[in-house]
Amino acid sequence: QVQLVESGGGLVQAGGSLRLSCAASGRTFSGYAMGWLRQAPGKEREFVADISWNGFNTYYADSVKGRFTISRDNTKNTVYLQMNSLKPEDTAVYYCAGRTGVRGTLGGYAYWGQGTQVTVSS
Repeated sequence: QVQLVESGGGLVQAGGSLRLSCAASGRTFSGYAMGWLRQAPGKEREFVADISWNGFNTYYADSVKGRFTISRDNTKNTVYLQMNSLKPEDTAVYYCAGRTGVRGTLGGYAYWGQGTQVTVSS
């Protein structure tokens, strides 16, 4: 099993940037594709971005495409989410998770971290 700890969230003005990190421990991190998902107040958790085990393939929700970049460093057992041009609608708790099923679907991810809050003010 993989244990995940997210960090890097905070309060930022619209148009600003944040970089989230997700540190992994436990089972072999490099063997997993990884994802970032988010949950806004009163809404269901939704997919944000995904990266293959070797970092060669990435996949994004339409709402963040062109603004967010997912990356990973398997030597540090860490996956990142660089978020640029942030909008108030990006406000949510952001979670990283290991992909165990279908990419881009809520049910396709497991080994959730505790999440990190991102708040974008207008």
